Amino acid sequence: MTEQVSLTRYAWLSIGAAVVTISLKTGAYLITGSVGLLSDAAESVVNLVAAIIALVALTVAAKPADSSHHYGHAKAEYFSAGLEGLMIFVAAAVIIVSAVNRLLHPEPLESLGIGLLISLAATLVNGAVGLLLLRVGRRERSVTLVADGKHLMTDVWTSAGVLVGVALVAITGWLPLDSLVAIAVAINILVVGTRLVTSSTSSLLDRALGEDDVAAVTEVLHRHRTDEVSFHGLQTRESGRERYVAFHVLVPGAWTVARAHDLVETVEAEIRESLDGVHVQTHIEPREDERAYGDFEFDGGAEADGPDPEVVTG
Repeated sequence: MTEQVSLTRYAWLSIGAAVVTISLKTGAYLITGSVGLLSDAAESVVNLVAAIIALVALTVAAKPADSSHHYGHAKAEYFSAGLEGLMIFVAAAVIIVSAVNRLLHPEPLESLGIGLLISLAATLVNGAVGLLLLRVGRRERSVTLVADGKHLMTDVWTSAGVLVGVALVAITGWLPLDSLVAIAVAINILVVGTRLVTSSTSSLLDRALGEDDVAAVTEVLHRHRTDEVSFHGLQTRESGRERYVAFHVLVPGAWTVARAHDLVETVEAEIRESLDGVHVQTHIEPREDERAYGDFEFDGGAEADGPDPEVVTG
C-alpha cells in the first residue's frame, strides 16, 4: 500500500504544472488577445481540476480493504479517469463558444512574438510532466496517472497547433484563422475526452485482463497440466492496479487434500511471479465427478464436458 500512496506525489506534480501553465498561458492571452491562446489556457484550467480529482482518487484507491470494501478501493481510479474525460468536454464547450464569438467579431492581435514564447514555455512544462506521468502510470498500472498523462500530452499537441495557427495569423494577417484553430483544438480534445470516458466505463464493468496477461496465466496452467491434472473455468478481471484471476483445478478424487493443496499453492505462486499485483482464487474439484464440468455455460469456445478438459476460459 505504501507504493500506491507514493503515487500521489505525481498528482501534486501535475497540480503544480497546471498552476504554472495557467499563469503562463493566461499571460500570453492577455498580451496578445488571441482566442486560440485563450482556448489553450482554458484547457489548462481543466488540467488543474483533473489533477485535483486524480489526487483524491489516488488517495482513496490507496486505502486498504475494510469491512465495507473487501476488495479494497482500487476502482476509485476509474472515476477519476471518467471525470477527467467529462472535464475535457467542458473545456471544449468553453473554447468553441469563445472561438465562434471571436469569429463573428474579429479583433486585431498584439505582441504575438512575446505571447508565443510564453505559450511555448508552458507547452514544454506540460510535455515534460505528461511524459513522466505516462511512464510512471504504465509502470505502476495506474489508470489515473495514465489518464492525466494522456490529458497533458493532448494539451501539448493542441498547444502546438495553437502556436502554429497564431504564428500563421501573424504572418498572413488573416484573423479568422485564430478562431478556426481554436475550434479545431476543441474538436480534438472532444475525441480524447470520449476515449477516456469510454475506457473508464468499460473498466468499471470488470473488463477482462489483456491478451498478454491471460497468456501468462495459461502458460503456467499448461505447464502443470498432466494426465491427472487439468484446469478450466478461467476468469479474469482488473480493478485499478489490481488484477484478479480465478479458475478450477481438476484432480483425481483419490488425492489427499494435502497433495491437491500443494499443487494449487505451486500454481498460484508461479502465476503471482508472472503477473505483479495479481490475486489468484482457485477451486479444487474431483475430475471423475460430472458436476465438475457444469460450472460455466460460457467456456471461451472450448468444450469441457469430458474427463480430460483443456484450459478454457469462462
